[in-house]
Amino acid sequence: MKVLLFNGSPHKEGCTYTALAEISKTLKEEGIDSEIYQIGTDSIGACKACYACKKLGKCVINDKVNDFVQYAKNFDGYIFGSPVHYASACGEITAFLDRAFFSSGGIFKHKPASAIASARRAGTTATLDQLNKYFSINQMPIISGRYWNMVHGATADEVKHDLEGVQNMRVLARNMAWHLKCMEAGRNAGVP
Repeated sequence: MKVLLFNGSPHKEGCTYTALAEISKTLKEEGIDSEIYQIGTDSIGACKACYACKKLGKCVINDKVNDFVQYAKNFDGYIFGSPVHYASACGEITAFLDRAFFSSGGIFKHKPASAIASARRAGTTATLDQLNKYFSINQMPIISGRYWNMVHGATADEVKHDLEGVQNMRVLARNMAWHLKCMEAGRNAGVP
């Protein structure tokens, strides 16, 4: 079993990465593999609502979204992380996920997912609400921690000192591992 951890921050090893790295470490302890996918700093075009993807099976905009969809279909679960920009998910992850989920042909359906947010101070709950809608619209079980899935800090080091936030990342990882193991047990018992 494998979980794709999506770093929606332009900063490769910033606050969002730090939270995802903690999740990755805990998943490994639970016997679950994971990889961190970095959105990077390339410009991501917004969905043009042309609906060509419904005919072509992929988005007509030529950037990394189509490659991501092909890559992501081989994972069993997903955790999408975003920094907070103006009390919502950053623009790049929003444009990326709009197109990835709309053009994906349903590859995410019934696979568990979760969202995490990192912020210096506020806007995290609005960001989590925004990201969780991608999952509910695509019939994906939403995996929770034991509190809001957020970390606080202006730097990666400050995030490491957000003890409650970091602990919740561990709880979230354990909950994802439990859910994936339950799904595997169900498949092994003949549940379609």
